[in-house]
Amino acid sequence: MKLEHFALNVEDPIAMTAWYTEHLGMKVVRQAQEAPYTTFIADDSGRIMIEVYLNPADEVPDYRNMNPLLVHLAYVSENPDVDKDKLIAAGASLISDQKLEDGSHLVMLRDPWGLAVQLCKRGKPMLAEKEQ
Repeated sequence: MKLEHFALNVEDPIAMTAWYTEHLGMKVVRQAQEAPYTTFIADDSGRIMIEVYLNPADEVPDYRNMNPLLVHLAYVSENPDVDKDKLIAAGASLISDQKLEDGSHLVMLRDPWGLAVQLCKRGKPMLAEKEQ
């Protein structure tokens, strides 16, 4: 089996989708225009999606006050310093910026809604290269 998507109940799925597509290169695959505004956005490989929605059947988690180690979205970044600065200019906030002994560079941010987003440049890549 392979992972299709990870779902998140969020406070503003429409605005969040716009931010993730503009600033993280995600692409809308499917989007409902009425509540709960269920939206699937895919990464640039087209193989992994995030689903965001505002479903009143349960509460929206308090992402702003969650430890980012509890839940975060991690993106591969070729240049975490540049990407960090762009995301902060777009409304993200910095949590941490670590350079590890193995050559990895990990930056943890919060998006404008408080969800933790990590930028990862691994000393040794952990995923297979994108097929051409």
